Amino acid sequence: MLEDVSEMRTYFALVRKEPGSDYGVDFTDFPGCNTAGTTFEEACLMASEALQFHIEGMVEDGALIPAQTSLDVIMSDPRNTDAIAIQVSVPIHFQQVTR
Repeated sequence: MLEDVSEMRTYFALVRKEPGSDYGVDFTDFPGCNTAGTTFEEACLMASEALQFHIEGMVEDGALIPAQTSLDVIMSDPRNTDAIAIQVSVPIHFQQVTR
C-alpha cells in the first residue's frame, strides 16, 4: 500500500553578488538549481520557490532527494568563500510503501 508523506527539509543556498549584476543563488546539493533577484531579499524568496520546483521535478522523476550537506563542508570549498549562506526550508511530498 502507498502512503502519501509530507515533510519539511532544509538546505543551504549560496547567495552571490558580482558588480553590476543581480544577486544569484545556487544550491550545492542540487546542481542546476539556480535563481536570482534584483535585491538580496528577492533572491532569498526566489530561492525557496526554485528549490521547491526543483525537488518536485526530482520526486516526479523518481530521483533520490539528497541529505543536506553541512555548512562547514560547503564553506570549505574555496569557490564559496565570498558567498552568503542562507537556509531554505521546503515541503517535500512523496509516496512510500507501507506494510
